[in-house]
Amino acid sequence: MIERLRTFIADSRRLVVLTGAGCSTESGIPDYRSPGGAWTRHKPILYSSFVRSAEVRRFYWARSFRGWPRFASARPNDAHRALAELESRGALHQLITQNVDDLHQEAGSRAVVQLHGRNRVVVCLDCQSEFSREEIQERLAAINAEWLANAPWHVLRADEAEFAPDGDASLPASAVEGFRVPECARCGGVLKPAVVFFGESVPKEKVTYAMERVDEADALLVAGSSLTVWSGFRFVKRAAERAIPIAIVNIGPTRGDELAAIKLEANVCHALPTLLGADP
Repeated sequence: MIERLRTFIADSRRLVVLTGAGCSTESGIPDYRSPGGAWTRHKPILYSSFVRSAEVRRFYWARSFRGWPRFASARPNDAHRALAELESRGALHQLITQNVDDLHQEAGSRAVVQLHGRNRVVVCLDCQSEFSREEIQERLAAINAEWLANAPWHVLRADEAEFAPDGDASLPASAVEGFRVPECARCGGVLKPAVVFFGESVPKEKVTYAMERVDEADALLVAGSSLTVWSGFRFVKRAAERAIPIAIVNIGPTRGDELAAIKLEANVCHALPTLLGADP
């Protein structure tokens, strides 16, 4: 199977790669869907709830404030570096990722479209101004100095078991009391991470652009995604409809297994450097 997949990649001249959370787990960012993943421990906040309720936003930002240092410390792993190397060789036509961590770009990839946005950017829902997440973290710390002084140490401790792919970390409701949320520094509007929340749609222009790249492809490789959600699976379905060969590298079953010519059960962080002939 390894040799078949190596040949699959080597023979492609317009390879499109779709990555998911499994590509970043070795960097310390867990996935949602695998056994024991973040989804099994706490459900993410829905977009409609975030927009509608100031209390939900307070709860979200308190959790994000706790989880951000761990998220921000994540660095690219061998899977990210292997894909960046593939692009540098001119063999990767487009990288489509469902991840919001920017680790592909940090590894050197440039032909990247991030379907679900970037967690390192915060946007105002009213005036559309953008701010760095680091800046918002500093503002959160400044306006919550009293909250921080009174919070029990275990509430703020980084705990991997409670950490989610978007930097969200669980907090008991009682710990959120008194936490303050900053407004947009330019218009006083509502701030939200520039990521697609559950229940929110992927921007149409991103879908269109990514779909056009799939249409141009001569092969599609799925790396580290269960393809459970439509935002990723739609590209596998499109490739199958266009008779574009599909290969999947993932631990556990995926929604696209029946459409794939090759399925390799493996950790992408270990498999990709081997498949691409890169040194792990």
